[in-house]
Amino acid sequence: MKSPLIKMALPGPRARKFIKLDKTFVSPSYTRIYPLVVEKADGLWVYDVDGNRFLDFTAGIAVNATGHCHPDVVKAIKDQADKLLHMSGTDFYYTPQIKLAEKLASLAPGNGGKRVYFGNSGAEAVEAAFKLARWHTQRELNVAFFGAFHGRTMGALSLTASKTVQKKHYNPFVPGITHIPYAYCYRCAYNLCYPDCGLFCVHWVEDTLFRTTMPPEEVAAIFVEPIQGEGGYIVPPPDFHKELQKIARKYGILYVADEVQSGMGRTGKMFAMEHFGVDADIMALAKGIASGLPLGAMVARADIMNWEAGSHASTFGGNPLSCQAAMATIALLEKNLMKNAVKQGERLMNGLRTLQKTYECLGDVRGKGLMIGVELVKDRETKAPAADWRGHIIRKAFKKGLLILGCGENSVRFCPALTVSAAEIDECLTIFEEAVKEVAG
Repeated sequence: MKSPLIKMALPGPRARKFIKLDKTFVSPSYTRIYPLVVEKADGLWVYDVDGNRFLDFTAGIAVNATGHCHPDVVKAIKDQADKLLHMSGTDFYYTPQIKLAEKLASLAPGNGGKRVYFGNSGAEAVEAAFKLARWHTQRELNVAFFGAFHGRTMGALSLTASKTVQKKHYNPFVPGITHIPYAYCYRCAYNLCYPDCGLFCVHWVEDTLFRTTMPPEEVAAIFVEPIQGEGGYIVPPPDFHKELQKIARKYGILYVADEVQSGMGRTGKMFAMEHFGVDADIMALAKGIASGLPLGAMVARADIMNWEAGSHASTFGGNPLSCQAAMATIALLEKNLMKNAVKQGERLMNGLRTLQKTYECLGDVRGKGLMIGVELVKDRETKAPAADWRGHIIRKAFKKGLLILGCGENSVRFCPALTVSAAEIDECLTIFEEAVKEVAG
């Protein structure tokens, strides 16, 4: 078992040099909470340019599902690189794209045939779903949620309602989108308590929204994350999606699941919606789908993906290397990594809940599989958000050799590679506790 190795005060001399160059030549719109300059990585371990070693519980923001540079994935990429780098699946046929589409269609929950559209990212997958929903329904209105993050292209950003900085100066957005409260039970928008609330947040859609301001027969789709990601790793009640989908079905509204962060085995099932017993009409996939190579996919029922040739396309979408990396990734997920996500997720969740008994600032611990969030508060009674403590804890952890990131206003997310071991879980918990104790203990 490796352990973090910090040889010097961070950032080191080489890292400082590269950060200076970055500030000169790279867009200042990127967000970096600590000065990590990565040189190489393997499994759960990241090495910076000064030789420091870090335990990575970010997985490249939930992307490296099989860990950094998994040998099976690397081999698949290298083998494909000798054969074909690019041909553009929008104008030509090639086997990696076709085989991956067949595989994803077979994995997608629900009866009936499925079809797959390929792009390069989660935002592109959402954008494609947005356009397909309009094309198929010939309706213009859509429902999305506060706290949602769907991407930064203009359509995906129009659906997003996470942080104002993401939308500042970009108005006007795509019209016809109404945002409503998510089932965030720890901070219910209606000051109610589940299950006594009777899922008020769901029934409000039909009883109030559709009755007063939004004609349901003009709504194309409801865009929803099975578990909100950037919004705070928020897990809704077990019956939330099922009841909301019933309303959607009643009015011919498509149910679109943004599985970009929650899908591809991260929650212990291939797709997070499986936990809620819901078969989405359309799914958006990316992040963990290809273990680090750029790939996005939109999977829809075959009868819904009925748009005509030329109505949407992508030059690089479904690149041969990315498709082969995805096939290798899926094979590993099916073999044992989803099972490991369940096992190690339980270990991590139990460890965090044990810490919660000692540290009052750990207001809520939630998640499924290896998609786990901890919400930090100043006081358990008032639930006053501790956003400043969150930032300090993340930076303390970095200096101790643990990589974690925030989500929502005041939460920390834990999304390690699905290859994570029990020893690595325990090491993460030890360092995280040290950081919490030093900041808010």
